Amino acid sequence: MRSYIPIAYDRKYKLDLPENHRFPMIKYELLPKKLISKGISSQRDFFQPGLADINQLLEVHEKNYILKLKNLKLTKSEIRKIGFPLSDKLIEREMIITNGTIKGAIKALEQKVSFNIAGGTHHSFSDRGEGFCLLNDQAVSAQNLIKNHNIKKILIIDLDVHQGNGTASIFKSNDSVYTFSIHGSKNYPFRKEKSDLDIPLEDNTEDDLYLNILNKTLPVLINKVKPNFIFYLSGVDIMKSDKLGRLSLSIEGCKERDKIVFSNCKKNDIPVQCSMGGGYSQDIDLIVDAHFNTFKTAKEIFIN
Repeated sequence: MRSYIPIAYDRKYKLDLPENHRFPMIKYELLPKKLISKGISSQRDFFQPGLADINQLLEVHEKNYILKLKNLKLTKSEIRKIGFPLSDKLIEREMIITNGTIKGAIKALEQKVSFNIAGGTHHSFSDRGEGFCLLNDQAVSAQNLIKNHNIKKILIIDLDVHQGNGTASIFKSNDSVYTFSIHGSKNYPFRKEKSDLDIPLEDNTEDDLYLNILNKTLPVLINKVKPNFIFYLSGVDIMKSDKLGRLSLSIEGCKERDKIVFSNCKKNDIPVQCSMGGGYSQDIDLIVDAHFNTFKTAKEIFIN
């Protein structure tokens, strides 16, 4: 069997947006190219997910909400909270991204690790979207593993700078999924939900404190929860350069964070699916480099 890291990707991940929109869609075009050009991935490592099945979405999202998305019936207020112009192409994109995480997680059961070039849509609730998130990819995928793949306990490690409020809400009464978030205390969302474990950090938190907290917390948490699958949301908006974040990690600190997560998964022989999450630095190359490091680190730990 070929040892490789499966990566979900479709060119439709990059959606055309109005000029000067703050979401950096171009990263979804640049990142796969860099992974291939630098020899981290080969073309055959990538797979096109196709559209998610509606019935899988309905395991997490309310039927009325899914119908509103499919029929483009969101109100102006709902569209404004999402942050993207509503269109058929947007809904198609979100369904492809979600299926990338669903299929990627299944592949990780065999390969031990998989990636989605996009995803990490943790602000999506069962009945609404917000913060650039329409469908909660890791929540839908987690539910699929529990229902169809004999996974009994899942740990979601959310290290995006913003708390995964949608994910926390979806699983608040589900003992099969443990939600863990380290995030900026003063960042969006300003009204936070309650994860199973939240660690809010003060503005300008730097590498040493962040990494020390993660290093002390994660091994203990894995031993306590005893998951047989992990979802990792590896947002790079924790960096000091990020215009929507309030923490102050370096790109090296961001890479060390990834190393801690992947090393703990490897050490405990727990499969992990990784979705990219946010990154809003002014310098697009810095965003791509930070995401690239996540893939490179995973390859060093799981393949090399």
